[in-house]
Amino acid sequence: MSMNVLQRHRVLDAIWGAPKGWRGTISTVNHSTIGIRFILAAFGFFAVGGVLAMLIRAQLATPDSAFVGPAIYNQLFTMHGSIMMFLFAIPMFEGLALYMLPKLLGSRDMAFPRLSAYGWWCYLFGGTILLVALVLGVAPDSGWFMYTPLSSKVYTPGINSDVWLLGITFVEISAVAAAIEIAVSVLKIRAPGMRLDQMPLFAWYLLITALMMIAAFPPLILGSILLEVERAFDWPFFDPTRGGSPMLWQHLFWLFGHPEVYIIFLPAAGVISTVLPVMARTRILGYGWIVAALLALAFLSFGLWVHHMFTTGIPHMALGFFSAASALVAIPTAIQIYAWIGTLWNGRPELKLPMLYLLGFFLVFILGGLTGVMLAMVPFDWQAHDSYFVVAHLHYVLVGGFIFPMLAGAYYWLPHFTGRRRVQKLGEAAFWLILVGFNVTFFLMHLTGLLGMPRRIYTYTDDMGWTWLNLLSSVGSFIMAFGFALFAVDVALQIFLGRRARRNPWNAGTLEWAMPLPATAYNFGSQPHVESREPLSDDPELALKLARGEGYLPDTRHGWRETMAVDSATGAVDHVVVLPGNTRLPIVTAVVTGAFFLSLLFGYYWLALLPMAGVAALAWRWAWVLGSRSDVGMVSIGRGHAAPIHREVRGSPGWWGGTLLLVSDGTLFASLLFGYAFLWVVAPNWPPPVRIDGGLLPSPIAGVAAVGGALLIHQAHRHVAAEALDTARPLALGAASAQLGVMVALVALGVSALPAPQSHAYAAASWALIVYGVLHAFIALFGAAFVYVRIGAGYVSAARSQEATTARMFGGYSAATTILVLLCLMVPEVLA
Repeated sequence: MSMNVLQRHRVLDAIWGAPKGWRGTISTVNHSTIGIRFILAAFGFFAVGGVLAMLIRAQLATPDSAFVGPAIYNQLFTMHGSIMMFLFAIPMFEGLALYMLPKLLGSRDMAFPRLSAYGWWCYLFGGTILLVALVLGVAPDSGWFMYTPLSSKVYTPGINSDVWLLGITFVEISAVAAAIEIAVSVLKIRAPGMRLDQMPLFAWYLLITALMMIAAFPPLILGSILLEVERAFDWPFFDPTRGGSPMLWQHLFWLFGHPEVYIIFLPAAGVISTVLPVMARTRILGYGWIVAALLALAFLSFGLWVHHMFTTGIPHMALGFFSAASALVAIPTAIQIYAWIGTLWNGRPELKLPMLYLLGFFLVFILGGLTGVMLAMVPFDWQAHDSYFVVAHLHYVLVGGFIFPMLAGAYYWLPHFTGRRRVQKLGEAAFWLILVGFNVTFFLMHLTGLLGMPRRIYTYTDDMGWTWLNLLSSVGSFIMAFGFALFAVDVALQIFLGRRARRNPWNAGTLEWAMPLPATAYNFGSQPHVESREPLSDDPELALKLARGEGYLPDTRHGWRETMAVDSATGAVDHVVVLPGNTRLPIVTAVVTGAFFLSLLFGYYWLALLPMAGVAALAWRWAWVLGSRSDVGMVSIGRGHAAPIHREVRGSPGWWGGTLLLVSDGTLFASLLFGYAFLWVVAPNWPPPVRIDGGLLPSPIAGVAAVGGALLIHQAHRHVAAEALDTARPLALGAASAQLGVMVALVALGVSALPAPQSHAYAAASWALIVYGVLHAFIALFGAAFVYVRIGAGYVSAARSQEATTARMFGGYSAATTILVLLCLMVPEVLA
């Protein structure tokens, strides 16, 4: 069916839009709506974190202050750090990525819209838990890094630490979901023709950041789970009197914490690489060098976690290695900075408001980088560790490296969000207030740190010599707060009073400007064919051509939400992805997930099994509503071409998402093995007084059942591919039965051969391995049972074999992890 521009808009808007009113609010899965929600909520949390910072500075402005007591002060600085790190920085970048990425890539949506919506609701509910705890006076109070034993039950007997552990873990689910979503979208959901080396640099930054999140967040999730289990059930992972070690928490936390710094910085650097060439009226210099620097930075960032532990008594050889690595990581960062400076030198920069914030970034971030190199040197770190010098360095890096670029991006893309131009001059005043206030606040903290002021103290005496520096820092912080308030006013004025903005107001060359402002729910009337890094510069009429339907997918069919998927490397047309529409499943699943965490928070541990079962039932429903009972075959995609749909190809977004989920899961498992080995080698009171005793019968049964289950589901997949569905179905049932045998054998091994988990960290770690194995055997059982039922319902064929492929992946992973768990458990028995 051929349509004119207006007809095409009406039909596409009906397909991609959301219902009006509250039903649309809770059911929409559109990436633009979800992205804007993330951004607005993150800014709201930023405002709360800023108010907490003002309260901290009010307390420290004068010596012997009675503004707040030590208990409230501990909650203030803990919640300030937690909000800024977990509820502002990461969600802000996620929101920008969700909103902007499909537009930059010439796509209509992200790869998994329901996952985006689920992540949003998890973020909102998890953040709300923390804010409610703050209002009720039971907020976390052990620091945003929750070091043990301070955060252990003995020293924090209330629910303060539980709020952090469970609330942050809830939020981290959102972060991992967003990371998988972003990575798959960049790799597969692009405009046809867009090769990897033709992607906007912002997409490269987001891809690498997402991959880092997939690998970096699981150690924190594991550490939070282990500490919560210790607090709830007295399993002594971190108790040195029973074979645990507080150092294990530090290792798990900083395995996340140092890559986290670069996870925050890289998206902001992507904004710089996008906005700066436009402000300089030229193209970015050193595209390939920047991508190589990103890859190097991502790799090096995972080898620096001990940088935060120089004063904990680690061996001198390790000190030297991690000090050198900490200095080395400055090189890929410097490559990017040189590329940006070269771009400015090569162009004709215009001092518009986004450019002012970029210049502020150069000033602040480079100063923070220099102090970072200082702290990478072990002798200096020994002197400055846990002083206000570190506080100053952290804020110079994070505010300079994230907030200044994000403010530049905000003013650059605000016409895209609002469709309006800003009110002049108010933004410039906000910039100068923020820049001056920030430097007055935090530059002086370098001096207080060098004069010996430690972090996390709630008051000090006048004779310490810090009074006037703290007073000036507090004054500067309020100046900065006025600047951020003025920024908020400026944005509000633009939304409500600004005049309509013209399309592509900056004369940029990237695809997000090839659409009406503000953007429609479907982004493009038809999808472009891309042959360069700046297609809009090559063809200024591209937006009109796409609106007329001269690109891919110009027409609609069956009310489907369609977007193109391409070969990951070459950008060649691969298949059509049919995305799910609006649904309440994400919010219902998030509510049930939240009920699980709240049950744990209030100590109703057996009751938590009900929402856990509810999550499993909803996961079944998520998968069940997809698919069809008949093959579709090739469909027309416009421009004289045809392609299959995603349900009938290999390498669909679902396969990529499952693979990346297993990578993240494998990182968590590797962290668990690391913890087991670390305690065995380093922790006190090892070897334990009582080790595994027996288990020679359940262990081989579990191993044989795990391997058998993996082989059976593999054979079921082969028979599906051969259209032998009558044979594949009983094989899938056999695989599910084998996984049930794995679960029973692992539990029997723990009950019959291991000491009580409360007795020693060895027993606790061994039981943690068993629980991991049982959980993944259940997931493999779930997948095999789903294949069995779907074959019977007619949803599976040789072409439509995605369920069998996914079940085979998880069955194989379960078998591999079960064998590793058994090896870890039986080695002490063999060596005894």
